[in-house]
Amino acid sequence: MNPQELKQILSSGLLSFPLTDFDDQGNFNALTYAERLEWLAPYGASALFAAGGTGEFFSLTPTEYSDVIRTAVDTCRGKVPILAGAGGPTRTAIALAQEAERLGAHGILLLPHYLTEASQDGLIAHVEAVCASVKFGVVVYNRGQCRLTADSLEKLAARCPNLIGFKDGIGDIELMVQIWRRMGDRFSYLGGLPTAEVYAAAYKALGTPVYSSAVFNFMPKMAMDFYHAIAADDHATTNRLLDQFFLPYLEIRNRKAGYAVSIVKAGARLVGHSAGPVRAPLTDMTAEEDAMLLKLITAQGAQ
Repeated sequence: MNPQELKQILSSGLLSFPLTDFDDQGNFNALTYAERLEWLAPYGASALFAAGGTGEFFSLTPTEYSDVIRTAVDTCRGKVPILAGAGGPTRTAIALAQEAERLGAHGILLLPHYLTEASQDGLIAHVEAVCASVKFGVVVYNRGQCRLTADSLEKLAARCPNLIGFKDGIGDIELMVQIWRRMGDRFSYLGGLPTAEVYAAAYKALGTPVYSSAVFNFMPKMAMDFYHAIAADDHATTNRLLDQFFLPYLEIRNRKAGYAVSIVKAGARLVGHSAGPVRAPLTDMTAEEDAMLLKLITAQGAQ
């Protein structure tokens, strides 16, 4: 799949980031991870991002990273495209991107470089170096320490033909309007704020109808129903699901830092598709919080 073909796929439909399965000792569990992907693939996501933020990329060793991407590619071959998360220091990001390409992934989501602040020139050099190291498509994630401006993206677009996507995890509407008006259809634009459904209608109005759903990991039917309702401007359905599920869900998620991942792992366990515990520095939810989430899940019916 060439970068432009990947861009076309990412320009419509719902995206998701599968959880990474760990056993009781906290080790990667390839068997249950493959079973998870086989369960999720038929629900109709346009692409799945292996070892992304929800997949706890930040906690994986290099060997585990290879195992996760290999398992995802092999399991979903011919079913749904796989993009790999890749990030960290520039040379680390390059090594991971090249490994993902070697293993047959269709592209990468370039995650933030972490910790140190950087100028726009430095961010441009970082993204450009990663793009130049591979042939497949790259989607850059604007979040944390990576906050590219419209000017920087315009420079990168001219230098990096395989930079085909821009994912926003900041929520700066002014910046998004500047980027959209400047770059037009040069990129595929993805909404990437945590619990993206809450922002989906606003981002669609900005020209960003595609987003990634973490809830898809345990409520795939509801996640797809919500996406189709957003696409059809079915406000009755979106408002009902916001009131009945997503806004109460946010109240649980916002109880503790890091729960954006922990609550998804809890949801998967509660619906019978456990991915094991989260890894430190994240913490699992309490029994009381699990009960609150189960009540929301049960009210939405079978998936």
